[in-house]
Amino acid sequence: MSRVKFATKLTLLTGCVMATTMFAGCLNHPLKPVELEKSSTDEEQIDLIVNKDVDILFVIDNSGSMGEEQAILANNFGSFIEVLEQETVEANYRIGVTTSDNGNRWCETGVTTPEAGNLVMSSCKDRIGDFVFNNGETDASDIACNDICTLDAAALEVLPTTTDVDSIAAPRPWLENIEGKKNIPATTDTVEAFKCLGPQGINGCGFESQLESMYLALIRAQSAEEASYGFLRANAILAVVFVTDEADCSYNKSFSEIFEQDGNKVFWSDPTALYPTSAVCWNAGVSCSGDPSNYDSCDAVNKDVDGNEDVDDAAAVLHPMSRYIGLIEGLEQQKQELNPDQEVILGLIGGVSSDRTPFYGDVGATDPAFQDNYGIGPGCQAVNPNNPDEPVEAVPPVRLRDLVEEFTPNNMHSICEPQYKDALDAIARAIEKQIVPACYTKCVKDTDLSTDALDPECTVQEDPPGGGASDAVTMQECLRDAAGYVLDEQSGDYVMPSTDANACYALLTDDPTGMATADPGDDMSNFCAGSNYNLEFKIARRPGFPAISGTAISATCSLADFAELSCPGIGG
Repeated sequence: MSRVKFATKLTLLTGCVMATTMFAGCLNHPLKPVELEKSSTDEEQIDLIVNKDVDILFVIDNSGSMGEEQAILANNFGSFIEVLEQETVEANYRIGVTTSDNGNRWCETGVTTPEAGNLVMSSCKDRIGDFVFNNGETDASDIACNDICTLDAAALEVLPTTTDVDSIAAPRPWLENIEGKKNIPATTDTVEAFKCLGPQGINGCGFESQLESMYLALIRAQSAEEASYGFLRANAILAVVFVTDEADCSYNKSFSEIFEQDGNKVFWSDPTALYPTSAVCWNAGVSCSGDPSNYDSCDAVNKDVDGNEDVDDAAAVLHPMSRYIGLIEGLEQQKQELNPDQEVILGLIGGVSSDRTPFYGDVGATDPAFQDNYGIGPGCQAVNPNNPDEPVEAVPPVRLRDLVEEFTPNNMHSICEPQYKDALDAIARAIEKQIVPACYTKCVKDTDLSTDALDPECTVQEDPPGGGASDAVTMQECLRDAAGYVLDEQSGDYVMPSTDANACYALLTDDPTGMATADPGDDMSNFCAGSNYNLEFKIARRPGFPAISGTAISATCSLADFAELSCPGIGG
């Protein structure tokens, strides 16, 4: 979008008026002179949305069937990071990983160690025994760890980092890249690091509690007594990604009798069996209607120990969905106090078909073993290229579906696919949409009409969280030379204007094609230019000096006298 400067537009307007005067004698009704409304203010302070902080929690199913799926996740993780690190996004991200294991009396044998929402930050090679399931019947050591993890301990060293809630630098149980500074060695690639840190093994509890793991992880991150304290930043975009092939079994431990031999076995596939199966999880939290071979719908419901439906939350044997929806809503509301447009992002790679919809149907006649094990037929199926005799199958994720659809509709993806590149890319794109450029949403005055480019006059201030007007700091513009903004040769980022500056701002005035100047450092984004704004800000920070959560940036610029001429269609 080429910009015609105000002086040029005024000339064009004058020419039009002269032309209409010449032909006025031919008109029955002379044209009414154009009346322009002058701006009522000379300048205006606007809060800039410059937040690129993203906190991402992966909840990974670590039960016995998840070896190949964890390998696929790790091998496709580059698609996720590529979006976060692309030049138009440059997210300051933290990535934490926990498992679906919250324990169960049938899993308390010393074989599993329930994470219960604790973040895991260690090499899979240091946990290689976790990749063997059922006394060696299934061994995913190579496919999910040894074949994909190529880094040694030195390359995976977790370096100290300082959080917003703790001034003491210490190693933290998450991966991060903030303003170009990582908490792993600079020479270690984040994608390669995740191939070692992401896989969680396959000896976790088979009664997966994906929702409760998320709940506990987010609660722990807010408790000063926890190792993950500080993972959540007040202003950061929050994203939660579930990776699982089974239904949620986040049960209220006050009702653990639903799993016990001498308890109420109303949810068991076979009440005479020696032990329960995962069918308890489905039967205790889901109700379906329609033809059992292809149900019209299956929905999350509260059931009590006797199987009665639609009971009060307090009587529900599986924690009610209100517990998890309420937690996410609360966090979202806190973030919207800082940015009204910010939304929590949820994503799922689970038992849905390639078109992102689950299938619900009993398979008791065709596959009684699957029906007995899970209480329902597969939500998706695919040929297993490594073992054609054992197809890839996953249980439809009703409770997880309800949570994801509540906050990020249509962000479910199939775990039965041979690759997760598209799924991870789509989830990352949902995060990208929350990271918007800092457009100045008023029409800025051009202070030098003799040049082609806009020459704005602005002051930028940085306000620390909780501070008053007296605490605001006036920021310096990033370093310029005769050719324009000076960019660091290695990072490509803007150079600080002085040794005592840890942050600076750049004024972006060209359209995305670089129209007006040859300086690549002042090109606006498609987002701001497409809305017909004529100025965008870019905030750069010195590596190792991130903004404190809750920091606000505001800009005050001189406004154009006649916005409808200088910025036609602004905001559109």
